[in-house]
Amino acid sequence: MAHECFEVSVEGQVAHLRLSRPERRNAMTLGFWRELPQAVHELDARGGVRALVISSSGPHFSAGMDLAVFAGGDPLGTATVAARARFRAKLEELQQSFHALAEARFPVIAAVQGGCIGGGVDLVTACCLRYATHDAFFVIQEINLGMLADVGTFNRLPKQLPEGVVRELGYTGERLGAERAERLGFVNALFESHDTLVAGALAIARRIASRAPVAVAATKRMISYTRDHSVAESFEYLNALQPGIFSIEDIQRSVAAAGGGAPAAYADLPPR
Repeated sequence: MAHECFEVSVEGQVAHLRLSRPERRNAMTLGFWRELPQAVHELDARGGVRALVISSSGPHFSAGMDLAVFAGGDPLGTATVAARARFRAKLEELQQSFHALAEARFPVIAAVQGGCIGGGVDLVTACCLRYATHDAFFVIQEINLGMLADVGTFNRLPKQLPEGVVRELGYTGERLGAERAERLGFVNALFESHDTLVAGALAIARRIASRAPVAVAATKRMISYTRDHSVAESFEYLNALQPGIFSIEDIQRSVAAAGGGAPAAYADLPPR
């Protein structure tokens, strides 16, 4: 896949999407918002991709929305009913870009170095797991620009951090450092350097890819559903989901592999 804003590679059953505009601190241009969901949907459609790592290049993960997106002004006007309708349509289009990460059948892992700012926070909140370097930091930059973060941060982050912390970050626009983020559970683990971070994230992705992909995909769906519903509702969902994905063949493969000392060979998810 050829993209303007990032590089995509697949090795075995693990995909790696790397933001590749370090000269612009990996700011998110209009092209980025088009390309990201397209790339994720293409990877998901294959069926053979079992985990995705999103990393970046240069000293910072992402500076967030490229301010050139705001230069025209016209699509962002809200003075009339028609203008507000256009604004909402554009907003939903941007949100869909990150929904693609949350809705993909495979787990998505973010590997963050340096600054993760504005739209970068929206992006990583849509991922399943987050790993970072010790120098990483997260900023809800929108408040510093006089606006409300609107592409996922306040929809997902309150489920990932204590409410008081989200309010603090959202009201002040101050940095959440990597070590505090790890203590609070937002970041899964810290690494000493960018190279060890990416290598570690890919190793975790390969570990996930070695598990039964149907069970992993169902686990992602189950956790996401439970996050947004009551315990009783989550049991109703589980009892509908499990009969549709339960595979005695995968269990038998797992047991045989454990006894034989070799990894189990599971079937891929069906292509979309």
